[in-house]
Amino acid sequence: MKNVSNFFVLLFPILVFGQAVAKKEVNQQVQTWVSLNTVTKFAEHWGVVADVHIRENGFFESDNFYLLRGGVSYMPNSAVSLIGGYAHMWLAPTKEGWFVYSNENRIYQQVQLSSKIGKVTVLQRLRNEQRWQQIMINDAPSGILRFTDRVRYLASFTIPVFNNKKLPSLVLSDEILIQFGKDIVYNTFDQNRLFIGIKQNISPKLSYDFGYMNVYQEKINGYQYDMNHTIRLFFYLNSDVKHNPSKSPEHS
Repeated sequence: MKNVSNFFVLLFPILVFGQAVAKKEVNQQVQTWVSLNTVTKFAEHWGVVADVHIRENGFFESDNFYLLRGGVSYMPNSAVSLIGGYAHMWLAPTKEGWFVYSNENRIYQQVQLSSKIGKVTVLQRLRNEQRWQQIMINDAPSGILRFTDRVRYLASFTIPVFNNKKLPSLVLSDEILIQFGKDIVYNTFDQNRLFIGIKQNISPKLSYDFGYMNVYQEKINGYQYDMNHTIRLFFYLNSDVKHNPSKSPEHS
């Protein structure tokens, strides 16, 4: 009898794990994500950042979300930046027959570090977001807000492929997002974003990256997941409006 009991003690975790795996549901879908990300310096160590993002289901077949984000950046040197700011998201309904977008307000803090390993540029970003998400009931705001604190870590590698700097480089990146709060019970892991693509300069101030992003996101119930196969096109604009008497206006 003791051996039988020991057998079931050993078997129980396997049975539970097996049930969890069997219950797991993954929804596969295709999305398109386009954004413009800007940094404008107005002083030697200070600047403002502003982003606009549009993510669509399919190839611009239906809305997924719109996001505007802004902030103030402090750059003690060329490798480090500290940012604090605000973002707002309009999230399209996912239930059939619903039409009203839910709103999400965010306050965020971010530290970013750029370094090099040989010829490879390494970008690391740690962002903390406090999010207030509007709960919708029967296609209308319920008056209830869901608060979460989300921590995000990104590691991105830009790898030169050609000696000619005008030609594109290879980009590999991964970002993991985890969240906390009293409403977070089953999905502390929020999502993971894996990207592979190219990055290319259009001008000294404007560049873009383009490629495939896999977004794997866990839903609030803990057993349903979205696997988003995403076509991503991000533009990056860096400008400088600070006054520098040693330069002519066209080069400022």
